[in-house]
Amino acid sequence: MIIPFEQLNPETLNALIEEFVSRDGTDYGEFEASLVEKVSQVSRMLRSGEVVILFSESTGQCNIVPKELL
Repeated sequence: MIIPFEQLNPETLNALIEEFVSRDGTDYGEFEASLVEKVSQVSRMLRSGEVVILFSESTGQCNIVPKELL
């Protein structure tokens, strides 16, 4: 189930994005960006519709995924 990011409390959204960008294996290209830069990048991608927040009812967890993979 896709969760519109606009429906989340700003603090909750920020925590979700921070958790996502701090996972092992998240690739940001040739250079290592700071946490603030990574959060900003994912926020822009959410606003542009490149990525969406996907909630799994079976696991009860949220993930941020590229829209093209849906």
